[in-house]
Amino acid sequence: MTSKSKKDVDFKSTKDPYAQREAEKYENPIPSRELILQLIEHAGKPLSRVDIAAAFSLESEDDLEALRRRLRAMERDGQLLFNRGQQYCLVNNRDLIVGRIIGHPDGFGFIRPDDGSDDLFLSPREMNPLLHNDRAMVRVAGVDKKGRREGAVVEILERNTHQVVGRLYKEDSFTYVVPDNKNIAQTILLQKGGVGKAKQGQIVVAEIVEQPTKLRQPIGRIIEILGDHLAPGMEIEMAIRSHELPHLWPVELLEEIKSLSEEVPESAKENRVDLRETPLVTIDGEDARDFDDAVFCKRTPKGWKLLVAIADVSHYVQVNSELDKEAKNRSTSVYFPEQVIPMLPEILSNGLCSLNPDVDRLCMVCELFIDQQGKVLRSRFFDAVMSSHARLTYTEVAKMLVDGDKALAEKYKALMPHLHELYALFKVMRMSREQRGAMDFDTQETRIIFGKDRKIEKIVPVVRNDAHKLIEEFMITANSAAARFLNAKKIPKLLRVHEGPGADKLLNLKTFLGELGLKLGGGVNPTPLDYMHLVESIKDRPDAHLIQTVLLRSMSQAVYSPELKGHFGLALDAYAHFTSPIRRYPDLLVHRAIRHCLQSKSVESFVYGFPDMVILGEQCSANERRADEATRDVVSWLKCEYMMDKIGEDFSGIISAVTSFGFFVELAEIYIEGLVHISNLGQDYFHFDPTSHQLKGERTNTNFRLGDSVKVKVVRVSLDDKKIDFELIEKQVSVKKAKTGNKPRKKPRKK
Repeated sequence: MTSKSKKDVDFKSTKDPYAQREAEKYENPIPSRELILQLIEHAGKPLSRVDIAAAFSLESEDDLEALRRRLRAMERDGQLLFNRGQQYCLVNNRDLIVGRIIGHPDGFGFIRPDDGSDDLFLSPREMNPLLHNDRAMVRVAGVDKKGRREGAVVEILERNTHQVVGRLYKEDSFTYVVPDNKNIAQTILLQKGGVGKAKQGQIVVAEIVEQPTKLRQPIGRIIEILGDHLAPGMEIEMAIRSHELPHLWPVELLEEIKSLSEEVPESAKENRVDLRETPLVTIDGEDARDFDDAVFCKRTPKGWKLLVAIADVSHYVQVNSELDKEAKNRSTSVYFPEQVIPMLPEILSNGLCSLNPDVDRLCMVCELFIDQQGKVLRSRFFDAVMSSHARLTYTEVAKMLVDGDKALAEKYKALMPHLHELYALFKVMRMSREQRGAMDFDTQETRIIFGKDRKIEKIVPVVRNDAHKLIEEFMITANSAAARFLNAKKIPKLLRVHEGPGADKLLNLKTFLGELGLKLGGGVNPTPLDYMHLVESIKDRPDAHLIQTVLLRSMSQAVYSPELKGHFGLALDAYAHFTSPIRRYPDLLVHRAIRHCLQSKSVESFVYGFPDMVILGEQCSANERRADEATRDVVSWLKCEYMMDKIGEDFSGIISAVTSFGFFVELAEIYIEGLVHISNLGQDYFHFDPTSHQLKGERTNTNFRLGDSVKVKVVRVSLDDKKIDFELIEKQVSVKKAKTGNKPRKKPRKK
C-alpha cells in the first residue's frame, strides 16, 4: 500500500470487524484495539489522542474518556508507545522489548519478555527506577561479559508493587523499611509523619506513595503494624501482603452473591442433559474441600466411553460481574500449608460449584470415545446436570483397584464395574502416553505436618499412587480435547503453552550429557520422545536422579497464551486448562469459549478477541507465578523455623544445586535445603562450571557436583532472610561410584 492510499482510507466509515464483540462487552463501545492499531499503521506516523478521536468521529465526553482509557491500556500492554510529543506510535518489536521485571537481592535484575524469548540483564543503574514485578519496555543495549543481552529502560509501562512488608529501622534522621521480599533490593524510605505508632524492629506494611526514580529510592508510609514477633500464622499474613495477594472480598461482590443459596434452582437445570442417574464419582485427596471434576467410564464395542464432568462455574460467574472482576484479579486460588485463599467465595467454591455427593450440580461435560489402543476417536462437549454418586479418595480407589481391598469393594459394590473400567482405560492410555513421548519424570512432592501451635511436626513425601495418575491422565485427555475443539472453531482462546528447550539451554544440556557418555537424540530439535528415551536408558544408573534434574532444568516454564505453540512436556500440539474452573481463571475462560461455540454464535461476537487473550494470558501467568512465590516464601519460612532448634546438628544430604558462590544441599528424610558457601570448602580456589553443574578445586582437584552425597552441619538459620547455612563435614560418596542414590525432592513443573 502506498503512502497516498494510506491517507485515503476513511476510518470514519470503516467497519470495525470486532464491533459486535465490543458492543457485547461494553455499554458504550468504541473502536477496537485492532482498528486503532490499523489506523496508526495506515497513518505512517505518530498520532495524538485528538487525531485518533477525530479519525473515528468520537466527540462525546463518554467516548473520549473511553478512548483515553483504551489508549492507556494499550500503552501498558506494550501495544503502543506514548512519545515525548504526546503522541501514540506503534512499537517496533525488533528494537523494543516489553516484559516483566525480575528483581535480584544484589540490586541488578532481568526483564522477562512477553514473547517468551530469553531474559535480558538489567544493571543496578537500570534497575534504580524499577521494582520487582513492574512491566517495562526496554531496548537491547548490548551484551555483557557473560554473553547475556543487556537492556536499557525506554519506558515503565506499569507499576505492580504498591506496598511492601518488612522490618522497620530507625537510624539518625532516617526511618526506612527493609522489604521481606528479597526480589526488592531497595529499602523504602518513610516520609515525614508516615511512621505512625510503629517502633524499631516491628514488622510493618508500608504503602509506596512515590515510586523510585533514577535518582531516588521509593518513599512510603506505614499503613499496618503486623507485630513484634512472627507468631503462628504470621508468615502467611506477611506473604499475603508482601505479594499483594487479594484476600478480602469487595463489598460489591458480597452484595451480588447474597441471593445465592446452597441449592441449584430448578430453572437452571432446564435445557441440560440429565446425568443424575449416571454413576459419576469424584476422586480427590483426603483433605480436599472443593470438587470440580467427576468421572465415569463404560465399555463400548470399540473401546470405552469416558465422561469427564466439570463444575459449571461459567453459569454463575457472568462476564464483567463483580464475581468475574475479582476472579480475574485473583486468577488462581493460593494454597498455603493448611490454608487456602480461594479464587471464588465459599458459597461457590465449596457449595454451588463443588460436585458434592448426592446433590444436584450444574456441569459441563467432555464426552470422549477412546479405542482399545488409547486413541481418542471423537469427543464432544455439552451442558448437563449431575449428582455425584460418591466422594472417593485416591487412597480408597488405589486400595480397591490395585490392592484388592474386599471390604471397600463391598462398600462401593454398585460402582465397582465402572471403577474397573476406569482403571482398564487408564492402563491403555498410559501406554499410549508413553508411546507419544509425554514426559513422566520420577519426582517427589512433600507435605508439611503440623503439631500444636502450628509448629512443624514433620515433613513427609507425598506418595502418588495409580489413582492419582488415573485422574491426571483423564484430566489431560479432557484438556487436550478442549484445545482441539476450540482450535477447530477458530475462536480466541487461552492455551497452556510449554515450549521446548531454548538453543542455549539445549547446548549446555548436550555438553553435560556428553561428559557422561550420553546423547540426547533429535539433533537441534529434540522431541519429548527423545527426552523419554534418554530417561528410559538411564533408569538403572546410580546418577539417574542427577540427570533427570538437569533434564528438567533445561525446560522452559509453561505459560498461558492464545498462540498455538503446543505443550512440549505432554507431547501435544495443543493443550488448554479446562478441568479446574473453581480455582483457575484460564479454565473459566475456556468454558466461556466452549459455551459460545455450543450456542452456535459467531466468532466475531465472542466477548474476547485475540488481544484480550494475550493480555489475560500474561495476567494469569503473572498471578500464577505470584501465588507460587508467596507459597514458596511461606514454606521456606516454616522450614527455617523447624530448623531453629537443630543448629549444631549433623545431617546427610544430596547436592541439589550448584552456583558460583557454593552449593545447596537437600537433607535426607526431612527435605529441607540450605547453602554450603564456597568459603567453607577448605583452602582451595574453586571454579564454577555451569555446564557440568559442579565446582572444581584448582589445587586439590576436589569437585562438588549436582547429585553428590555430603554430610553437613547446620550452622545458621535466619528467619528474616528465610535462609539456612550449612558447613561441610565431608563429601561422602561421589555420585559416579554410588550404588544407590536419593532422588531429588523437587516438585514437577506445572502442566
